[in-house]
Amino acid sequence: MRGREMTLSFPPFTPAVTWLLGINTAVYLFLAAFGSRDVVEWVYAYLGLVPRMVVFHFAIWQIITYSFIHFNFWHWFGNMLGIWMFGASFEGFWGTRRFLELFFYGVIGAALTTIIFGFAHILSSPNTVTIGASGGVFAILMAFGMVFGENEIMMIPFPFLIKAKYFVLILIVVTVAFAIGDRGGVAYLAHLGGLLSGYLYVKFAPRRGQAGRFSLSEWYYGLNNSYYRWKRRRAARKFEVYMRRHDRDIHFDEHGNYIPPDDDPRKGNGGSKSGWVN
Repeated sequence: MRGREMTLSFPPFTPAVTWLLGINTAVYLFLAAFGSRDVVEWVYAYLGLVPRMVVFHFAIWQIITYSFIHFNFWHWFGNMLGIWMFGASFEGFWGTRRFLELFFYGVIGAALTTIIFGFAHILSSPNTVTIGASGGVFAILMAFGMVFGENEIMMIPFPFLIKAKYFVLILIVVTVAFAIGDRGGVAYLAHLGGLLSGYLYVKFAPRRGQAGRFSLSEWYYGLNNSYYRWKRRRAARKFEVYMRRHDRDIHFDEHGNYIPPDDDPRKGNGGSKSGWVN
């Protein structure tokens, strides 16, 4: 793909991008149409990112839900444009799973950065509310600059081309400058957290993505089997106690498998095990 000119004027609506746009838009329109002042304040307090709520009240869901809430039209529009323009290219190149991993790495990384700096009282505080998908968007932008760095993009409405890596570099400089200046109440700390998360993901995540390291179905069935093995061992111990109370001595091995009397090593026979197979 090196040397190819990439214009981002009309990217496709890939599946994950479409879902992200739809969910964010639905939330924005709902709050715009039906959100009274009390409703909006409740949404910000319980679904926005408030470091004090996450740490002291275990509102862990906030590290995700804050990314689906936007302050006004331009806040929503800018983030949706970023997801569509750059996210669609990534999803088409990396696939839906890796794209979603990248996006939510940015969202969570931005949340953790905001929480840490909030409690350190650096440009923020534990009671400051943060909302918006910028963390995920900036992770996508950083990854785009690293993966497609040599590609030229046309930044509509500006009629000129710029290499993606230079665009991201300018973005980082502007974000750091604005974060230090703390202008306009924008959550630039979240932007920085998203940029760092995007860099770390591209640099260190396996090619198949974090989810590629294991199968969720295998993990579920492994956990399920472990639970049933534990239940079987527990039932075997209870059954041993019950039978001893009735003057019968039976034994199970450490896996909950029944040991016939002739094979019980405690009776000097050694031999092989038989019974239930794990």
